[in-house]
Amino acid sequence: MRLNKYISDSGLCSRREADALIAQGRVTVNGVPAEIGTTVAQDDAVGVDGQAIRARPSRGAAARRHVYIALNKPVGITCTTEHAVKGNIVDFVDHAERIFPIGRLDKDSEGLILLTSNGDIVNEILRAENAHEKEYLVGVNRPVTPAFLAGMARGVRVHGQMTRPCTTRRIAKFGFSIVLTQGLNRQIRLMAEAFDYRVTQLRRVRIVNIRLGALRVGQWRNLTDAELRGLLPQRSAW
Repeated sequence: MRLNKYISDSGLCSRREADALIAQGRVTVNGVPAEIGTTVAQDDAVGVDGQAIRARPSRGAAARRHVYIALNKPVGITCTTEHAVKGNIVDFVDHAERIFPIGRLDKDSEGLILLTSNGDIVNEILRAENAHEKEYLVGVNRPVTPAFLAGMARGVRVHGQMTRPCTTRRIAKFGFSIVLTQGLNRQIRLMAEAFDYRVTQLRRVRIVNIRLGALRVGQWRNLTDAELRGLLPQRSAW
């Protein structure tokens, strides 16, 4: 197996990012600095910055049929599978398998987004009637007031329809959290505009039971079995 794929399979980073780590001399194989194009076996000792890593092992009959990953999307990356679009999310992740984003996150926003190789499950997860919770941390240009939070929570007319009631909470003078169960285009930004607020920063930190946690901007990881059980309608879809 090529070393960059081995590192990618560990969930540490994409193959492209793995090549950069190798070029920087931060990767060793059996204690020896690695080179681009190095191949490794499963029993080789691979280290990144002195820390041992292992490719995700195959689990035989219990192995997943599809890939499910969580990405901390940076600002500037577009959630599209169109390779002609510069900065598209598929090229950014650079996964060995063909993957699709589950839903969207605005180009100007950052944070948690899920991707999968199981295209059949995407629409099922996104169906409006499933009302999956998504939590965001939002920075705005004016002090957050109780009246503003109450108005956002009640619902705002966006794209010709009222948004669903939601949960809001003040977290700073210029910041609040909001939990939505729908995903209209640029919903939070447009809701804030209705109260003469402008969003200056928007980060998604949770989707249903999956949290962004300590995942660094631009990094991705494989979902755990527990996370999949909370997200997918049935285990057979794995």
